[in-house]
Amino acid sequence: MRYYRPETTADAIIALSSEPDTARVIVGGTDLLVAYRHDKVDPSLLVDIKRVADLPAPIAVDDEGITFGPTATMTMVATDPTVRKWLPGLAEAALLVGSVAIRNRASLIANSANGSPAADTSPPLVAMGASVTIASTEGERTADLKDFFLGPRRTLCQPGELVTSLRVPRPPHGASSAFERMTRRRGVDLATCSIGVAVDADGRLTAGLGAVGPITLVGGPTDPVDVSSPDELQNALDLLLAPATPIGDVRAGQPYRAAMLRVLAKRAVIRAAQRRGLAEHGRVSETRDS
Repeated sequence: MRYYRPETTADAIIALSSEPDTARVIVGGTDLLVAYRHDKVDPSLLVDIKRVADLPAPIAVDDEGITFGPTATMTMVATDPTVRKWLPGLAEAALLVGSVAIRNRASLIANSANGSPAADTSPPLVAMGASVTIASTEGERTADLKDFFLGPRRTLCQPGELVTSLRVPRPPHGASSAFERMTRRRGVDLATCSIGVAVDADGRLTAGLGAVGPITLVGGPTDPVDVSSPDELQNALDLLLAPATPIGDVRAGQPYRAAMLRVLAKRAVIRAAQRRGLAEHGRVSETRDS
C-alpha cells in the first residue's frame, strides 16, 4: 500500500482516478483504518487530503448557510458557536460520535460519504436539507444529501471522485432541530437507531432516520404541527416514521428497534419544538444539554 499527500484538489482527484477501484481517500482514518485492520478493504493507494490547500475551509459561515470542508472534524462541528446556534441537532449528533479522540479526527463529510445507514450525523443533515458537492476529473456536481445514498456503503460518489464540500442552508428565524440516538452501550458503538428532526418556522417537521433501513431515510415534511396536541403529535410521528423498515440483528430485535425509534422521535420532536419557541425569543443557546 502506497501513501500520497497531494497539495491541490486536482492532484488528489488525478491520483484517485488513476486507480479508481483501489485508491482510497484518508482524512481522519477512523473508519478506513479499522476496516483495513479487519481485512474489509485493501487499498493500493491512500490519498491523504489533509494538506490540500485549495479545498474549502473546515467551517465557513455566510448569510445563507454553513459550508463544511473535508477536514471539518466532529469536534469542530460540535463546538462551533454558529453550528450550535443554527443547527443544534447536528451539533448534538457530532458530539455523540465515538470518543473524544475519535471526534478529534473523524471527518463530518466522511461520516456521510462512507454510506453507512448508521452514520450519526447523516440523519440531522438530511432533515436540514444538506447538499454535497462531488468533484471528478470532469468537473463538479452538487446533489441533495437525501439523494446521495444509494445503498449500504454505496453513494453517488463514484470511484475516482471526491466529496469536496457539504452545505447546510441557514434555518429561517423560528426554526430549530434536535437529535436522538440509542446504542447498546454509551460511547464507541454504532447506533441501534437514531433520528434527527428539523422543525421549520411554521411548525412543519422533517426527520432523518438512521439504522432503520438500508440507507439514511427521510420522513416528512408534515403539515404544521401543534406538539401540545396528543393527536397531532401522534399523527406527525406516524408520518415521520413511515419510511422506516427496521430489521432485527445483533444490536436489537425488530419490534424493540421500531418501538424505541418512536420513543426517540417523540423526544426529538418535542425538544426541537421547544427550541423553536426559544429561538423566537433569541434564547436557543440556553437549551444546549451538552
